Amino acid sequence: MDSKILAQLQRSAYLNFATRKRSGEFVPTPVWFAPGDGPCFYLFSAGDAGKVKRLRNFSEARIAPCTVTGRLTGSWLEVRAQLIEEPSEIAEALAALRRKYGWQMQLLDLLSRLGGKLERRAYIRVEPGPTEGWVSAS
Repeated sequence: MDSKILAQLQRSAYLNFATRKRSGEFVPTPVWFAPGDGPCFYLFSAGDAGKVKRLRNFSEARIAPCTVTGRLTGSWLEVRAQLIEEPSEIAEALAALRRKYGWQMQLLDLLSRLGGKLERRAYIRVEPGPTEGWVSAS
């Protein structure tokens, strides 16, 4: 992975995650994310969110560093995104998110548990796209 792009992503608290609709249009959403082992990132969402439904149809996605409001602070990157089903990888994703966001993630987990939403959460792995490495998308 390009070190400049990696540094830009690691400085960012939010990632704009764009998933593809059937029409081919991408729908961007700012999300929390954390680096995993190797060239991947983990993120999470409500299990019934639109991005999760779109991922069931298309693994092609785009990511870019952004602000909390979704304003891009870097270039789009073509990626593959996949819903995680394996409990051990879900645990790895959750641990990575807790390392990055600390007490904020723990508080969100507590509120989600109290609201009965923690068990319905979806975890997503994002990896380099179909071409070699990370590629900037225009």
